[in-house]
Amino acid sequence: MGVKTMLPSYELGFYALVVTCAVVYSGSGIFEASQDSVNRKAFRDGIKPGWHYFGRKMDVADFEWVMWFTSFRNVIIFALSGHVLFGKICSMTVPQHRAVVYMLYGVLAVLGSMGLVYLMIILSHCLVLYSVALAKQKWLCYVAGFCCLASFKVEPFSSWQSGFVTGAFDLQDVLFYGGSSFTIMRCMSFALESSEKKEGIYSIFDLLKYNFYLPFFFFGPVMTFDQFHAQVSTRELRRKDDEMRNIRVHALIHVGAIIAVDIFFHFFYILTLPSDLKFVNRLSDWSLAGLAYSNLVYDWVKAAVMFGVINTIARLDHLDPPQPPKCITMLYVFAETHFDRGINDWLCKYVYDHIGENHNNIIKELVATIATFAVTTLWLGPCEIVYIWSVFNCFGLNFELWVQKFFQLEPFAKLEAKLPGAMSRRIRAAFGAANFWAIVLYNILALNSLEFALLVTKRLLLTGFPVSTLSIWFITYCGVQLIKEHERILAIKEEKCDKAKVE
Repeated sequence: MGVKTMLPSYELGFYALVVTCAVVYSGSGIFEASQDSVNRKAFRDGIKPGWHYFGRKMDVADFEWVMWFTSFRNVIIFALSGHVLFGKICSMTVPQHRAVVYMLYGVLAVLGSMGLVYLMIILSHCLVLYSVALAKQKWLCYVAGFCCLASFKVEPFSSWQSGFVTGAFDLQDVLFYGGSSFTIMRCMSFALESSEKKEGIYSIFDLLKYNFYLPFFFFGPVMTFDQFHAQVSTRELRRKDDEMRNIRVHALIHVGAIIAVDIFFHFFYILTLPSDLKFVNRLSDWSLAGLAYSNLVYDWVKAAVMFGVINTIARLDHLDPPQPPKCITMLYVFAETHFDRGINDWLCKYVYDHIGENHNNIIKELVATIATFAVTTLWLGPCEIVYIWSVFNCFGLNFELWVQKFFQLEPFAKLEAKLPGAMSRRIRAAFGAANFWAIVLYNILALNSLEFALLVTKRLLLTGFPVSTLSIWFITYCGVQLIKEHERILAIKEEKCDKAKVE
């Protein structure tokens, strides 16, 4: 209720003003903290020389970001450029065989970067799961797949397999575990889709073409086998209207995002600051809240850039890959919280929706979420911080359903039905604001540390109560109302498009 209810323009303008002022005020506190901490001994490893002509140092605490744009930059450009070149030639000459060309190029790229032993390990897991798929038993596919995934995530099996790969270079561990983990998820998707095929089974070459598509191999996203197979098997390759223009626009947006993050890291040390709890504890409640929120926004930007670049390559290959994650700023429900939409689609299709069905039954929903986060825990690598993160997010997802069911009871449903739509929207936004901060606090557990998460929680809910707590809640409420307004506009546009299609 209240989804398409419009609020007065002056009220929305007030909300926008409040959020803007709060962001500026909080950002100024983080900027001052970054200035004051630049020469601290505790920050020497996280802050390195940057723009000498501006006298600015750069936050380099994020290993992945630094890796992409230093040691791995030339490899990415060379490998993906070769893929695009060969893919274009193949699409123009023999489009019916383009999947084979993608596979061969991917195999050679993996062989050249990781060596023959690693390639043999990957092929052995593919062969095992293909053999399991022949039985067409879903439960067997799940058992075999999760056992294979555990062999890369649980000791001593993980070290035993990685020990076969001789030699060492900076990116070996990243590429080893990234390619291995995504391979198992793809093989499980292949096995599960094969078990549902009514007649026969897909060939081993279908699995290899699916798994060794290079843009997805090391870093994802995971595209389920049924979608990949249908799209890559298309012989008539046609572009939609303005498709190339959209690809170029998205490519420029990703370049702009990379430049923006680089500039941001020279002025705001949001990743290094949380490592020194004594210093962070001296920040104001506003700056601390902004720091926690900024870490989530940055992690979303990083995921959006990585998957955005990969998706651009996939679109050039006439594929429709999983979309980048929804901006964390636009989230206030746990059901939409994910940083990898490919893994999220995989989990929803094969675990969450499979068990939870229509997600109306509380018991089935509880079992579905527990199973989903159990798989996610295995995917991320079992450890204490992952266990805590999984428990809290699993609780948050279920708590949303419990609250929704509770307020759907007759007395509350009748009461809301009597309220004006605008008032219903305001009440829901107040609950959404609390949910928004639950999402932030639960996820900085994995992004930073348990200690930093506990510090932020204590300052915002205990020592900062009631002034800081209620103030930040109100500001978040204003932000949620702006999100709801954006959703309202999108809902109206979609409704108009649907009507136009019908007519």
